This record gives sequence, structure tokens and C-alpha cells, in this order.
Amino acid sequence: MLKVALRQPLADFTLDLSFEAPAGVTVLFGGSGAGKTTVINAVAGLMRPETGRVALQDRLLFDVKQGVWLPPHRRRLGYIFQEARLFPHMTVRQNLLFGRWFAPRGAAREDLDRIISMLGIGSLLQRHPAALSGGEKQRVAIGRALLSSPDLILADEPLAALDEARKEEILPYFERLRDELKIPMLYVSHSAAEVARLATSVVVLKDGKVQRQGSATEVLGDDRVMPTGVRAAGALLEARVLRHHLDGLSELDAGGLSLFLPRVQQDPGSLLRVRILAQDVILSRQKPEGLSALNILPAEVEQIRSGTGPGAMVSLKTEAGRVLARITRRSAQALDLAPGAACYAVVKSVAIARSDVSGTPQTEA
Repeated sequence: MLKVALRQPLADFTLDLSFEAPAGVTVLFGGSGAGKTTVINAVAGLMRPETGRVALQDRLLFDVKQGVWLPPHRRRLGYIFQEARLFPHMTVRQNLLFGRWFAPRGAAREDLDRIISMLGIGSLLQRHPAALSGGEKQRVAIGRALLSSPDLILADEPLAALDEARKEEILPYFERLRDELKIPMLYVSHSAAEVARLATSVVVLKDGKVQRQGSATEVLGDDRVMPTGVRAAGALLEARVLRHHLDGLSELDAGGLSLFLPRVQQDPGSLLRVRILAQDVILSRQKPEGLSALNILPAEVEQIRSGTGPGAMVSLKTEAGRVLARITRRSAQALDLAPGAACYAVVKSVAIARSDVSGTPQTEA
């Protein structure tokens, strides 16, 4: 358990917050300038807040009132930056081994070969950073952080400098860190897609304050706290793979409802997270017939929120979980939608991108 309480005047606002991060991946989620990097740097010891206290399990990293301040190298934290920051004159192997200089005496060491295998960097060991792609550099940076035997991994928007293809390359490795090594992680992001893939818990920041805290499902299902705008709003459903069909579709069971997606890699029986964007959902008051869309979910309207523009966000209760639909206010009126109204949520199978499907975080039994 990581416990954080900070207060620090900044240029545009005063950072004033507290939160607890349980085991797993806690994502600090917010738009640019929300204070996310300030928080993670305070935890790392790279900046000293005016007032604050940070404790990791039974260790006090700093407490201004008690006059406790551990220097960064004694905090047993691994830091993964936006850019890999590898030493250009060292080979990949040398960069990895550099991390071991910071491992405390007597600490359990991660096996070098295991880390190399898990990150798929065995063929890169003799190369220098200049000969690596952006994704390869980040994998090496992850390995270097792991080999310092940290009690906590800090990741400050580690995918921000990568293109979409490289992001898709790196995300599975962060999932493996979460599920296989089980090292707790504080991960900074402004991407709802990364939150959906990685988070076991989410802390939403706005102007230096905690706006919302909860599970990824709870936070992403609440359009009121979407720091990156309504276009990123969407539901996060949990579903189990039932079977793979010969036509290239996979059938999932989402709370007893069938959900058809482009073929997923996971085996039948696997539990998945599926992110469905609100803008990809259309509504009907009667069960549609003769549509190409395969996913038709019976629903009940929970709430309708209208903005200043022509749009409305409809929150729906389904057997699969909460679903959001972004429609026009004109459509909501034409359908006579109101809380308690029965309707159907329609989602095209091909609207669900491969990047919006991932394994669920594995928890201890």
C-alpha cells in the first residue's frame, strides 16, 4: 500500500491531494498540467513539496512534519521516464546491469535472464541505444528499472513519445509486469485506452486535486470525470471468451449476453476487459432487426446528461455492465428516453479495436 499526501503551490494552482494506492497498477489519470508528474516526482524524491507525507508499506519515504526525507537512491523505486534515457556509450546489457548498482544489499534480485526473456530483448544485448527503435529502448528501460530490485515502479507517461504501433508493442509488457512480477506500479497517463488496459485502480487528477478514485470500470464508466473529453468516454466490460468462429469472430460471454469481436488471441475461458466507446453505441427502443451489427444488448436508461452542445450522454444498465452511449439531444427526445426506459444498445463488432481488448488484472487468491 502506497499512501500519498502532498501540498505544493504551483504556477497555475496549488497541488493539494491525498490518496492510497493498493497493490497492482494505480494510474494517475488526467489532462496535461493536472499535476500528475509533480506527484510522481515527489514520490521519487526528485522534488521536495512544501508539505507532505509518503509511506510505502511500513517504510516512511518522507514526512515534512517529522523531518524525514530519504534521498531518491534509498527509496527503492524504479523510475521509467517518457524517454528511455539510456546511456548512449553502453550496450543494452551494460545498461541493464547498471540497474543492479541500485539494488540494496541483501535484496532479492530479479533474474537477469528471466527479465531479458520476458521483455524479448535477448537479440539486442550487444547493441547500443542509437541502434534501437523507440519501443526497444523503452523495453530496455523497463528492464533496467526492474533489475534495481524496486519495491515500487514509477512510470511517467512511458508511451507518450511512441507512435501507435510502438505503444501496442509495449503495452503487453506492462501487463506482464502487473500480472507476473506483481511489483506495484504508479503509472501516469492521459490516455483512457491505457487506463482500460492496465489499471487496477485509478486516481483522476484535475488542477492538483483528486477528482475521482476507484476501479477502472467505475472511473471509465463515469463520463463526468473524463479529463480527455467526451470522445474518450466509454464503458469497460468484463467478458469471458466462449469460442472462436471460423469466420474470424470470437464470441464472448458478458454477463450472460453474447458479445462478438474480431478474433482475439486469448483461449476460450480467458477473462477479458473490453472497452466500448460511447460514440460507437447507437440506441433503439425496439429490438432491431435486419441490421449488420451483431451486438444488441437489452438495456435500461440510468441517466441522461446533456452538454452545452447538441450531444447527450446516456448511461445504460445492462446485464453485461454499465454502457455509455453518446447521441444527440434530438435523438434522445425522438426516442423519448428517460431514466427507467427500456431500450437496446447496438455495437458494431468491428468498432471494437484490438487495442481495446485486454486480459483482466490477475489478483491474489
